Amino acid sequence: MSELQLVNDRLEALISSLSAPARKEMARTIAKKLRASQQQNIKRQQAPDGTPFKPRKAPPVRSKKGRIKREMFAKLRTAKYMKTQASPNEAVIEFAENVQRMARVHHYGLRDRPSRKGKEIKYEARPLLGLNEANYEMIKQVIINFFDL
Repeated sequence: MSELQLVNDRLEALISSLSAPARKEMARTIAKKLRASQQQNIKRQQAPDGTPFKPRKAPPVRSKKGRIKREMFAKLRTAKYMKTQASPNEAVIEFAENVQRMARVHHYGLRDRPSRKGKEIKYEARPLLGLNEANYEMIKQVIINFFDL
């Protein structure tokens, strides 16, 4: 058995020895920290792996009066739309139900109609949620800190 598997087994045993409310509190802490990390990625306009988002399509030569000047997903990253849930067994970060479809279209790069009668547009894939090595380290640190109490 590898050393990493041994550490993983011991960590699972430690976590399972906690009471359900304590595990839920730890999951809530992890979810909040992960949400903050995901919000920062969206603010920096980059995917969880660090690659920048594909820019919006260039405006026409003769720029329209109501041209989009703000950053993408500014409202989507707020706590109103990016929800956290915690249970004794899991921590979940998800988008609110009213914006899930739009987030899914942009995350996976699907086709969608921006308005009811508008033509269908293929969006670039812009991953909004995901984990990277820094997130795993943060989760590990939260667990270690939780047992240092």
